[in-house]
Amino acid sequence: MRLLHTSDWHLGQHFMGKSRQEEHQKFVNWLLQQVEEQQVDAILIAGDIFDTGAPPSYAREIYNQLIVSLHDTGTQLVVLAGNHDSVATLGESRQLLARLGAHVIPAITDTLEDQLLVLKNGKGEPAALLCAIPFIRPRDIVQSEAGQSAEEKRLNLQQAIQEHYLKLHEYAITRQAQYPYPLPIITTGHLTTVGTSASESVREIFVGSLEALPTQNFPAANYIALGHIHRPQKVGGQEHIRYCGSPIPLSFDELGHDKEVLLVDLEQQELSVTALRVPRFQPLASITGTLEELATAIMTVAKQTESGQTVWLEITVKADHYLADLQSRIQQMAAGLPVEILRIRKDRVTRLSTEAAAAATLAELTPDDVFSRRLAHEQLPDELILEMKQRYQQIVAMVQQERGMTA
Repeated sequence: MRLLHTSDWHLGQHFMGKSRQEEHQKFVNWLLQQVEEQQVDAILIAGDIFDTGAPPSYAREIYNQLIVSLHDTGTQLVVLAGNHDSVATLGESRQLLARLGAHVIPAITDTLEDQLLVLKNGKGEPAALLCAIPFIRPRDIVQSEAGQSAEEKRLNLQQAIQEHYLKLHEYAITRQAQYPYPLPIITTGHLTTVGTSASESVREIFVGSLEALPTQNFPAANYIALGHIHRPQKVGGQEHIRYCGSPIPLSFDELGHDKEVLLVDLEQQELSVTALRVPRFQPLASITGTLEELATAIMTVAKQTESGQTVWLEITVKADHYLADLQSRIQQMAAGLPVEILRIRKDRVTRLSTEAAAAATLAELTPDDVFSRRLAHEQLPDELILEMKQRYQQIVAMVQQERGMTA
């Protein structure tokens, strides 16, 4: 059979005030074209179909149009909840959408049978068993006990998640006996694993509880389809454990790699994975330079833009002094060009100058402000800064949790 693995659509997302409606609609149209051309038997969306628990009406409409269109083609659809999705929102139409051939898994249940699906090939024959595991919320799988340390809670949650994966996998193995030959087993997940590369648009999903699930905690499935990380990648270099990534860039730091969906071919125990590059439906660019360099860089980006399109632009300014009129000067450079500046950033030197000019006292700053300003004094890679911010948020969450327990 042929499975299409995708995730992290974030329908309804606003990108620095800009709607992604047109991009998402074009992506869905492109995806439906690939389903027909590639003869896809089933589509698996591994979490975060929506960006918020209460998505706008146009996001729901795109979602519903997709389900109706796939029903017309006979292609199976499996939708798993992510950490951005609302269990109630996805669950409210679950039974109705099942009539249209869409399997929606909003949360884990006590009944393993509810999470084990049989995927069929184009001939209507059973071709794979799917352990359909959505984002696992701590409250769904563990109970907090008085007196536990933060580390004990983290380990208990990690162990509970691993046990859920193993139990469902063992149940799938018992179901294989019903078929003349062992069907391949596919497992899903919406979580962070050890050794993955995140982006600034990824929110930590187990803040204060779990950093990442070790790769060895996954069961021995034929293919593990993961969501939550927006950069496509193999986990631990293993061909059968994959993040497909988001189909459109959700932050400027995602511009350095192609967006893709994965075609997964399974013939009994044989596996083949092919990446399909997703077109860029909205031009984005990020440029860095001094004020003198930026004027040329903005013009270059504008000349490379196709007719009728407007580039969404992020600008990082290099300067060794404070510039009070920085915003207006850069906007003047872009005047009349097919570019729209969404964010202007300052490099480290300029940030420090700005902070000194502000002369804010400690009493005026929040803990987040203090931590961010301290990071600004370090010359660190963006990914390391992101990781440090995530760890800081985890520590704050643990402290708040401990205070709540002792209050």
